[in-house]
Amino acid sequence: MTEIVTESENRALLVGLVTPDNPEGECEASLDELERLADTAEISPLARLCQTRAAPDPATYVGKGKLEEAKAIIEANEINTIIFDGELSPAQIKNIGDFLDGPEVIDRTMLILEIFEKHAHTSEGKLQVEIAQLRYTLPRLVGKGKAMSRLGGGGGGASGARRGAGETKLEIERRNVKARIAALEGEIKQLGAARAQTRSRREKANIPGIAIAGYTNSGKSTLLNHLTDAGILAEDKLFATLDPTTRRLRLPNGSEVLLTDTVGLIRKLPHHLVQAFASTLDEIRYADIILLVSDISDPEHQSQLEVAKALMAEMGAAEKPVITVHNKTDRIEIPEKEPGGVYISALTGEGIDGLLAEIQKTLEELRKPVVFVFPAGGGEGYISHLYKNAAVSKVEYGEDQVTVWASADERTRNMYKKYIAR
Repeated sequence: MTEIVTESENRALLVGLVTPDNPEGECEASLDELERLADTAEISPLARLCQTRAAPDPATYVGKGKLEEAKAIIEANEINTIIFDGELSPAQIKNIGDFLDGPEVIDRTMLILEIFEKHAHTSEGKLQVEIAQLRYTLPRLVGKGKAMSRLGGGGGGASGARRGAGETKLEIERRNVKARIAALEGEIKQLGAARAQTRSRREKANIPGIAIAGYTNSGKSTLLNHLTDAGILAEDKLFATLDPTTRRLRLPNGSEVLLTDTVGLIRKLPHHLVQAFASTLDEIRYADIILLVSDISDPEHQSQLEVAKALMAEMGAAEKPVITVHNKTDRIEIPEKEPGGVYISALTGEGIDGLLAEIQKTLEELRKPVVFVFPAGGGEGYISHLYKNAAVSKVEYGEDQVTVWASADERTRNMYKKYIAR
């Protein structure tokens, strides 16, 4: 991918559409978010345009009149990048570029992919980003030009390939990109298997898993740092953290949980990224509890929560117990707190005790009454484990067996399934 020029040189016009599915308020909120994405990518958003249409123009996304307006703004402000708040087709990229004759044409997906590439630090994160880039680029190879150069993806070109009988250069390039995607997916599958083994070991240790999920830049990493001294990067930028980090947390009652920070969610999250980051996002799907973090100081926090919930449902986590965590209370006066949530500042520590109490309460609610019958002489280790990970109400020692009445979560019940009294 080509290097971004300095902020003073990289000046952008943002363009959005108001449609029946995307009313004016949604369009403006999405453009606000696009502006923050541009800032994160070190692009200065100088102006924005919105057009009301029944649907995007199949040739140029917006109408010719709006493109004329865009051209005038671009020339008057020496703008060299135009960013569309949607996903452009290859034909649209080419037609818009031909009409404007100068500025680079990119869309929301390309911008997000560029940010992901910059913020991916682990080998798995880099592989996931490259897969997403190549999947996005593949159907657009016919329109590859200045805009596509931003999404090189590495290894997908036709350089050095031998041309088969009747194959065009474009066909070779497509074949090579598909081969590269398959190779990368193989590597991701191996890493996913290793992650599954790690998850299996955690389950055998019977430590509950809690995923910290939510909108990008809601303070998830800051919360993990505050609770566990994880020491991970926490910046006031979108998608500052891509790679999941897991740390142990001891609750006030002495029990332990595993906290995992996850990649941030956002409106119009490109499906290429959801697919590529599937193994990472599995941390949300396999968690016992989800801490859904929102930035209470953001005017759009309620709609951001709804977006995050919808995306989590797509991941298969709709039925998981969720604790809504309204973060960044240090930034705003809250006249009236909404019921059903915890209010905290991960930066100052305000409300953290209440959050820990809510985690303990939710874990207790996951427990159900159960009676275990262990063989005499061999059950002491089991009983000790139950005292640590369940609520033991009674233990009765018999000649041949030990009977334990307890309240235990699903993981503990499954762990000692063969000892449950029938």
